Amino acid sequence: MKKLSLFCSTAALALSAGTAFAADIVSVEFTDTPAPTEAVEMVTTHSKSSAIVRYSDGTTKEFPLSYVSMFKNTDAVGADTAAGQLFNAEGEPLTDMNGDPIIAETPDANSLLNVDGNLFMVTHYEYDWILGNGAEARRTEGWYSRMPMSMSLAAVEQDADGTLTATSVKPIDFSGVDGLWIPCAGGPTPWNTHLGSEEDYDLYYQAVSGEKNLQRATEGLRALSEMYLDGEEANPYHYGFIPEVTVKADGSTEVVKHYSMGRATWEMARVMADSRTVYFGDDGAYVAMFMYVADTAEDLSAGALYAARWNQVSSQGGGSATLDWVKLGHATDAEVRAIIDSGVTFDDIFDSTTAEATPDWEAQGYRMIRAGHSGDEILRLKDGMEQAAAFLESRRYAGYLGATTEFNKMEALDADPKKKNLYLAISYSEKGMQTEEGAPQDHIQIDKTKAGATYEIAMDGGRVDMNGEPINSDFVGTAMRVPAALLGEDIPVDALGNIANPDKIANPDNVFFSNEMRTLFIGEDSGTHVNNFVWAYNVDTGKLSRILSQASGAEATGLQVVDNIGDHAYIMSNNQHQGEWISSMPEDLVAELEAAATELYGTNDKGTMNYKLEAHIGYLGGMPGL
Repeated sequence: MKKLSLFCSTAALALSAGTAFAADIVSVEFTDTPAPTEAVEMVTTHSKSSAIVRYSDGTTKEFPLSYVSMFKNTDAVGADTAAGQLFNAEGEPLTDMNGDPIIAETPDANSLLNVDGNLFMVTHYEYDWILGNGAEARRTEGWYSRMPMSMSLAAVEQDADGTLTATSVKPIDFSGVDGLWIPCAGGPTPWNTHLGSEEDYDLYYQAVSGEKNLQRATEGLRALSEMYLDGEEANPYHYGFIPEVTVKADGSTEVVKHYSMGRATWEMARVMADSRTVYFGDDGAYVAMFMYVADTAEDLSAGALYAARWNQVSSQGGGSATLDWVKLGHATDAEVRAIIDSGVTFDDIFDSTTAEATPDWEAQGYRMIRAGHSGDEILRLKDGMEQAAAFLESRRYAGYLGATTEFNKMEALDADPKKKNLYLAISYSEKGMQTEEGAPQDHIQIDKTKAGATYEIAMDGGRVDMNGEPINSDFVGTAMRVPAALLGEDIPVDALGNIANPDKIANPDNVFFSNEMRTLFIGEDSGTHVNNFVWAYNVDTGKLSRILSQASGAEATGLQVVDNIGDHAYIMSNNQHQGEWISSMPEDLVAELEAAATELYGTNDKGTMNYKLEAHIGYLGGMPGL
């Protein structure tokens, strides 16, 4: 391995001449952190792993890893408000029905960026999980189930020993793009900006729906209208897009939403090595796999949107398939925004009916789809609304055109540029991914694995879409399978409450690839492991190592690998919703963990466990720059 330039992400590996020490590194592997079994360790985010670095002279050196919490969501860092404080469009802090500040407990994505020698970190806050103090009262008295969310920008300093310290944390202003709704995973682009996400849970229009789903949609729009927009009616078509944040050297930011990349429940978007091709994680049930090909490298404001068609080869071991691609359409951000600004509604795009109301619906040009959280729908596209359907109802239109909308809990993804493999996390391999008699489509018919799997997707160029038109990318997915080490294993409940093998990955969520280490890093969001872990999987040797144990109940988020800043490497990792105990845990163990967490972290002045109110933004440190 050669030493990298001052900042390098896996998407931008700018090699430069370096010191002899870094130039001599030829490989890195990791030792295991044991799965914790004692209460104190179970409620503590920690690592007992080391990085074993091998040099070209045949020697090795061991570097113990340690978890460093840079700040908590409740910390005020160089500001008057907590890092996770939520704000309205005027920049005023949001408070709840009791007058308490609304502080998100759910930090998610990180992008640690070097901007002209200045370090900054963009962090997502995904949703308001515990709803602060008086949570039960807030629920029973008609309080909102979710809040308009935010991203923060931290100014970061690096000490000589490699320690990263946040010197200030401030909110990023999204008022110019109508605010932000549930940003999930994200990460750096090859051109050194932050590419986020926006899940449209609670805003999704239900053409055929139960009362619960309609209530969720109403609550989401009400929260945006009343809490963020100060009474102005929120438009659901302003949300569910991919935002891009540009950070400048003075700490100022510019924000855009890329409407031409389509609207869905985006877990994240990851740019391939060509700086043009982008793959998405679409979260939820009955979702699709999307690919976007920009017209111009490093510019996501115009391009073509595609959805995959799964052609099954095998049902075993997570299943395998070849892939075809359905082109949904081409647009610019400006064109899609103009459609939104025209006041278009769902009923302007589709006619909808039921089999009872229209028994001969097929003869009348309707099609049945199952796409998203709304059950089966019978729809007919209205004349001239192809572009609106493609970019405002992307998942529905994918199903309408015959793409596969049976994937479940599709999470984050990243690519190995050397082998041209894409890695995609499916957190729970179930529901639409099993055989379903009577479904509108049944492309995926694999064995159920509640613990999920991480798929490997081969990519290549010279491909055409299902209409025979060339796809202008050398990174088109052609086939997918699950490497054996990346398939979860369901087990009968053990003494701690695990219902997935704790020595294997369960419910993969965040993924990030380091080309320098030839390693795919995977973070869990598991309802099947008592403690969620971060894993390191070497794609060349197949070795799998558990390298970080999150506090029990907490999801592992914010995964980013920075191969070299100032001769140090970092594995960024946050946690969220500590204390969200999985249902299979024994009651006596839950009591033991709550007692340990209370003793270690205390309670606030209202008696709420700090453990459940706090979340950490941090990293695994101790490694040399690569």
